[in-house]
Amino acid sequence: MKILIAIGAVSLVPACSFAQGAKACEELKTEIAAKLDAKGVKNYTLDIVAKDADAGDAKVVGTCEGGTKKILYKRGDAAAKKEPGKE
Repeated sequence: MKILIAIGAVSLVPACSFAQGAKACEELKTEIAAKLDAKGVKNYTLDIVAKDADAGDAKVVGTCEGGTKKILYKRGDAAAKKEPGKE
């Protein structure tokens, strides 16, 4: 009987992790931004793109929506893009 319980428990673990894997992109982007801000990182951008999009000189820091999109991190672009009305 213990063997059947152990087999049942082990078979549920992959199903649970798969259900958690399909995270919404905006939610993941917010989590990554919070971690970067907590580490004191400044002047960066996070962009959500299709999984087959060219990353260029950006770094892939996450995938979301079941692996159909990725989040790119690029350092320095935030400083170059000034907010409208601010100089």
